[in-house]
Amino acid sequence: MSKFLMKPKIDFAFKEIMEDKKARTGFLSAILKLNPDDIRETTILNTNLRKIHKEDKQGILDVRILMNDDTEIDIEIQLAELKVWADRSLFYMSKMYADQIQAGQNYTKFKKCVSISILNFNLFPDNLKNTQNTSNKNKIPDDEFYSCFHIREDNHHFLYTDKMEFHVIELPKLPKELKENNTDVLLWAKFINAEREEEFQMLASKNTYIDSAYERLQVISQDKQKQLEYEARQKAILDYNQMVLEATEKGFEQGIESVAKKLIIANYPTSTIVELTDIPANVIEEMKKNLQ
Repeated sequence: MSKFLMKPKIDFAFKEIMEDKKARTGFLSAILKLNPDDIRETTILNTNLRKIHKEDKQGILDVRILMNDDTEIDIEIQLAELKVWADRSLFYMSKMYADQIQAGQNYTKFKKCVSISILNFNLFPDNLKNTQNTSNKNKIPDDEFYSCFHIREDNHHFLYTDKMEFHVIELPKLPKELKENNTDVLLWAKFINAEREEEFQMLASKNTYIDSAYERLQVISQDKQKQLEYEARQKAILDYNQMVLEATEKGFEQGIESVAKKLIIANYPTSTIVELTDIPANVIEEMKKNLQ
């Protein structure tokens, strides 16, 4: 039997892999299209669940990285489909950007902020990219899994500012087979999406930084305490996904209310339920009273 290996697309496992400096450098150089040697230093800014409330059981697990040029990077993995992801990522990017400046400081203090979203669903509908390109030569394949966004002028496409940058990886759009000339972004995306030992080994053989990530994955996968944390995180994600599925089957309005009630019964804090369901806090509090 193959040994147990965590799935890197479970955010807990990905965070642990990013604790490895070489893996972190390789991943960032691939996404940001930098020479790894030019990344002298990266620092993990937070290594725990970013909890909205001290009693929050699920929380939001992201990886926040500060590079040697003060570029701040936020990496998030989202497994369940979330149609408002673009708005959500813009909200958190704006907050990350605004939090750089303190009272009395001027706007020259702002540094570049980068958002990297790794999604287990298709954010962009088929043909969306093609319909926004009038020239056939500029058409982009429908199954392209990686997109990068900047703020540009509509007609001449020059940058308004380079201080905000969004990268999106849509895992369902990954090609099934690798070709001879594979980009590092593709290799990393395949690694994050991999589940079998032979997949990891093959990808590790093609990229020394992924090899370091695979070594880290093997270590954390055999750590009993980390296994418990991984399983707890996986259960929280699965529980929420099941609630959303049941909500969809019952109908949107009734379903969202059903999800809220189950979250209340599971002792999730009001702030988390509001974020997940968009139900006002006062309504949630009233539902809590009625369920007591």
